[in-house]
Amino acid sequence: MTNKDIARTFNDLARLMELHGENPYKIRSYANAYLTLRKLPDPLTELSDAEIGKLKGVGNAISSKIRELIDTGKLATLEKYRDMTPQGVQEMLQIKGFGPKKVKVVWKDLGAESIGELLYACNENRLIELNGFGQKTQEDLRKKLTYFLQSKDKFHYASLEPTALALIETLQQKLPDAKVALTGAMRRRCPIVERIDILVGHDGPIEVTVAELMTVEQQTTQKWSGRTEDNIPVMIHHCAPGQWGSKLFRFTGGDGFIDHFLQAATGDDFRDLAEEEAVFAQADLPFIAPELRDWEDAIDYARSGQLPELVEEKDIIGVLHTHTTYSDGLHSLREMAEYARDQGYGYIGITDHSQAAFYANGLKADRVLQQFAEIDQLNAKLAPFRIFKGIESDILNDGSLDYPDELLAQFDFIIASVHTNLKMDETKATQRLLKAIENPFTRILGHPTGRLLLSREGYPLDHRAIIDACATHNVVIELNANPYRLDLDWEWIPYALEKGVKIAINPDAHSTGGIHDIHFGVLAARKGGLDRANCLNSLDAEAFATFCKAKGH
Repeated sequence: MTNKDIARTFNDLARLMELHGENPYKIRSYANAYLTLRKLPDPLTELSDAEIGKLKGVGNAISSKIRELIDTGKLATLEKYRDMTPQGVQEMLQIKGFGPKKVKVVWKDLGAESIGELLYACNENRLIELNGFGQKTQEDLRKKLTYFLQSKDKFHYASLEPTALALIETLQQKLPDAKVALTGAMRRRCPIVERIDILVGHDGPIEVTVAELMTVEQQTTQKWSGRTEDNIPVMIHHCAPGQWGSKLFRFTGGDGFIDHFLQAATGDDFRDLAEEEAVFAQADLPFIAPELRDWEDAIDYARSGQLPELVEEKDIIGVLHTHTTYSDGLHSLREMAEYARDQGYGYIGITDHSQAAFYANGLKADRVLQQFAEIDQLNAKLAPFRIFKGIESDILNDGSLDYPDELLAQFDFIIASVHTNLKMDETKATQRLLKAIENPFTRILGHPTGRLLLSREGYPLDHRAIIDACATHNVVIELNANPYRLDLDWEWIPYALEKGVKIAINPDAHSTGGIHDIHFGVLAARKGGLDRANCLNSLDAEAFATFCKAKGH
C-alpha cells in the first residue's frame, strides 16, 4: 500500500465514525493521521514499527493500525463501520462538500440510503425542511448528485494508463509476432475514460491469452470484455494482421470524426489495409494524430494543410507551478530544483501559496523574502540551471491579487488562481477573473475553472470573455497538468490559439514526483492542438526571463 492509500483509509474511518457519532477525540486523531501520512516522503511500508511510532501525531493505536494495514491490506475497525453503513450512504460521503453531519441527517431523518433516493428527494423538494438544509443547499446538492451519477463507472486516464501499458506489454510478450495497440478513448488520450480498449492483430487464436489477463464476462469470435483482478474494465478486439490498419483506425474513433471522414472519402474502401497510414493515404489525407480524432473538423484542417505539429514532452524545457515545504509541498526548495534539473529541465518556477491560503501555510511577506534569499543562493550554486521567483497568488473575492503591489512587483512572475468561494454564479465568477487578468502583475491564469475531474465541476465561466481578456492583457492560460484537473479544458485550446493566447503546461507539483504530471498535461494539450511555439514553457530560460520582464502590460 502507498502512503496515500494508508492515509485515505484513516480519512474513511474518521468520516464513518463521525457519521455514527463516535468519540470526537478519536475522529480528530484519525483525521490528523490522514493529513500527516499522505505527506510523508518515505514509504510507510519500509519503516519499522519504532520509526512509525515516532512520527508526529502517530501514537500506539494509530501505529498498530498502520501495521495492520501494511500486513493485511485491511483495517478491522474500518470494516466494522462499513458493515454498519449501507453502501449507498458510504457513496454519499464521496461527494465533495457533503460531509458526515449532513449525510447523517438525510440518512436518519429522511431515510435516504442511496444516491438515487437522495436525488429523488431533492427533485421532490423534500430536503428544505431538514435541519441544516434550505432551498439553496438543496439545489447545490442536487447538482452535485447529478454530477456524481454522470461520473460513476468512469476513470481518470492517468489511473488506467499503468494497467493499460502493462497489458500491452504482456500481450506482446505472450504473442511476440502479433501487433498490439491501445484503441478507443485511451488512444485518443481522453482525460476521462470508461475502459481500456486494445486491438490485437494475430493470425492465430488468442482466447487462452485473453483469459490469463482478465475475467471474461462477454465474448464473441473477435471481441472479449471483462475485468482485471483490480476490477478494471477491459475490451480486447482481435483481427487478422492484414486488417490491422483498418481496424485500428475504426476502433480508435471518435464517432463524429469517423462519420466525417467517411463522408469526405465517399466511395473509398478502407476495410482490408494492413497499416493505419494507408487509410489516410487512400483518402488522400496526411496522418491525423489519434489525439485529434475528437475533432470533427480535423479532416478539414488536414485537407487544407493546417494540421498543427503537436507539442511533445521533449519540448517542455521549464517546470512552472511548483510548491515546496515553504507552503504545502512535500519537498524542500532545493530538492524540487535539483530534481527538476536531474530530469533534464532547464529551469523551475517556484510558486508557493500566497498568504490568503492560510490552510496551505501560505507565505506572509517575511517568508517570501526569506525564500527569495534562498533562491538567490541556490541560483549561484546550480547555474546554469535557474530558479525563478514566482507565487501562486490567490485571486480574492473582489478579483484583486493577494499581497500589495510593492511585493507583487518583486516576483519574477505570478500565477493568479482562485481557491476559495467557488459558488459564484457565472457573471460574478467571470468578473472576478477578468479583474485579476487586468492586473498588470498577472502573467499566468492558474487552473481557470477550479474543476476536479469526476469529483467537482468547475465554477461557471464565460470562457470566451476570459480568453479574450487574456489576449488583450498578454496573460498566459495554464493547462494544469494534474490529471485530476487538466484545467483549462482541452476543448478551449483552439479558441485560445485563435486569439493568440499561449498555454503553459504546468504540473502544479506538490512533490518531486508531481513534476511527472507534465506527461498528462502534454497529452491533454495535444488534444487541443497545441504546438511547441504556443507553449510557454517550451521557451528556454533566457526567453522565459524576457517573458517575465514584460509584466506591467
